[in-house]
Amino acid sequence: MLLLGVQESLWSGGQHLWQPVVDYASAAIPATLLVVLQARRGRRYDHLLQQPMSWFLHMWRWMPVQALAYFALMYGLRLGIYALLGQPLRHAPWGELLAYEGAKFLLFFGLFSGVHFGLRSYRAWVEERLRSAQQTNLARRTQLMQLTQQLQPHFLFNTLNTISSLIHTDPDAADHTLTRLATLLRTTTDVSQRPEQTLGEEIELLRAYTDIMTQRFSDRVEIDWNIDPAASTCLVPTLCLQPLVENCFRHVVEQRSTMTRISITAARNGPTLLMTVEDDGPATALPQRYGVGLGNLQSRLAARDEPGARLELALRRPSGLCVVVSLPCAS
Repeated sequence: MLLLGVQESLWSGGQHLWQPVVDYASAAIPATLLVVLQARRGRRYDHLLQQPMSWFLHMWRWMPVQALAYFALMYGLRLGIYALLGQPLRHAPWGELLAYEGAKFLLFFGLFSGVHFGLRSYRAWVEERLRSAQQTNLARRTQLMQLTQQLQPHFLFNTLNTISSLIHTDPDAADHTLTRLATLLRTTTDVSQRPEQTLGEEIELLRAYTDIMTQRFSDRVEIDWNIDPAASTCLVPTLCLQPLVENCFRHVVEQRSTMTRISITAARNGPTLLMTVEDDGPATALPQRYGVGLGNLQSRLAARDEPGARLELALRRPSGLCVVVSLPCAS
């Protein structure tokens, strides 16, 4: 714009090149301040990038005030510089001047807003692709972890042994357990293709796992289900609750002969989904570090890059462990 101003001045017979330099420099300073201000404000409205009209309305709502501040600073600088140089500031009538400068301001403001929107949209798209790739990689890691840890040979052996013992005494229970095992195997194999599912589907999968385990420990475990139907459509990471319940069986139920009570709760708290798994085991201190299941779940939650997605552990009184998973409810 400065070069164009100098060229225009020469074409119109101007003899002083400092004049267009001063004029355009006095416009560049407030314009730069405006660019910095708008760039910082734009970060607040990234959640509106998929709604361009709302994004532009939020970004432009202070435009009249910004335009007045821009004109005041620009002409204040010009008056001061011209006064220091001992030159009078001549300009067209104020009406024509404001119309001309207003058109230039709107053109500049509109062009910058369009470029700004494009850059932030592209950045958001790239970040979403990176998050999606992270979720896919973590889902594949989860699949391998499930196949090698949770459905490892001794689990399959114990389950098949339970089915074998039920075939002659309770064929219906044997058939039910076999169906539940098939559900687990199918979901574990498909988890890389379905990194997320609804809470209702997650609970159905979890019931398949607990049905198998309670067949093995029928006289040593009680499970309380407290699932809010209103939360059933919330999206959650596939197999996010099963490792938590498995920890209860592995570290509590299998380690003692007395009755263990496991409570599984899921409910909405405004826009947040809270899922809780707790037991009344002998734990009196929090674990120093997470195992494979908890560590993998924490990584998956972090990869979602959503405010409010977190994993927390707390002790129950007088003993036992409570694990809480918090997620924004996207249904």
